[in-house]
Amino acid sequence: MRRTFSALVLGLLLAVLAPPAHAADNGSWSVYPLATKLAARPYFYLSADPGQTLTDRVVVANKTGKALTFRLYAADAYNTARDGGFAVRTVKERMRGVGVWARPAKSRVTVPAHGKVTVPFTMKVPDGAEPGDHPGAIVALDERIDRGDGSVALGVQRAVAARVYLRVGGPTLPAISVEDVRVSHHQPLVPGLGDSAATVSYTLHNTGNVTLDPKVELRATGLFGRTLLARDLTNVPSELLPGQSVRLSEPWRGAPQLDWGEVTLTASAKDTRESAGASFLALPWLMAVLLAAVVGVGVVLLIRARRGRARRSAPVRPSRPAVPTPSRPRSSPSARP
Repeated sequence: MRRTFSALVLGLLLAVLAPPAHAADNGSWSVYPLATKLAARPYFYLSADPGQTLTDRVVVANKTGKALTFRLYAADAYNTARDGGFAVRTVKERMRGVGVWARPAKSRVTVPAHGKVTVPFTMKVPDGAEPGDHPGAIVALDERIDRGDGSVALGVQRAVAARVYLRVGGPTLPAISVEDVRVSHHQPLVPGLGDSAATVSYTLHNTGNVTLDPKVELRATGLFGRTLLARDLTNVPSELLPGQSVRLSEPWRGAPQLDWGEVTLTASAKDTRESAGASFLALPWLMAVLLAAVVGVGVVLLIRARRGRARRSAPVRPSRPAVPTPSRPRSSPSARP
């Protein structure tokens, strides 16, 4: 018997992997900015000052053999926690930027088989809008629920979104920070019998107001400043959106089994650079247990030795002299009357 989950999973298929000058596409439909053949636009690149209103048009193309109906809405973008990928909010989530400011002329549109529909939208930037980048998207959501196959049925809605890169006029501040650096070791039980490894985890945080293309360098040093590791990291998001933070980790194969040093991460992007680090102690499990046992025995012996010396060196109080008990003179029998 099939089990059905009541939870609804919304799959937003974005143009994350789409090459430049190609529309966001999931094989069944695509969403892209209206453009001439001479000036194709893969995404919306818009610029406005606070209080300004922009207009543009989005195209929804149906690649299937039957008509499809879509829910059209604007959404804010964010970095996913898993890998920092570009994603957009669902229609039920709270919006703060493009998701509030942009409004398609139609909230629902039916696209004929193998046809396309062009829909205008307006972008009203409020007077108090913060300067800098405000990424988002125009989303075409198929509200039908796909129950899936197999023993476990999972309700899924599919959507495709055309990215919107909006920059609001004013001062721009690129800024990045590296936070909460940690090193966890994976050591063999017996030193020398097995490989050792470590995992370096950290948070990459865009503290400025523009989108960054960060580069991260990892460097590890051991005792006496020996260089143990120096590499440029590759699993870093290509677009770190303003205000977003991503928790990332980097495996370190061949980490030392016995060493004491420091790991330093340096993040850089255009006009910004920041470093942070953490100390580490590499110690095999068996050696750690033996060392803990030796330290524990040493502490016990030290405490006992101190107590013994304290007892021997303690001064002995002199006892008080006994107070003599006054004796009564014994009466002679002859003295009795």
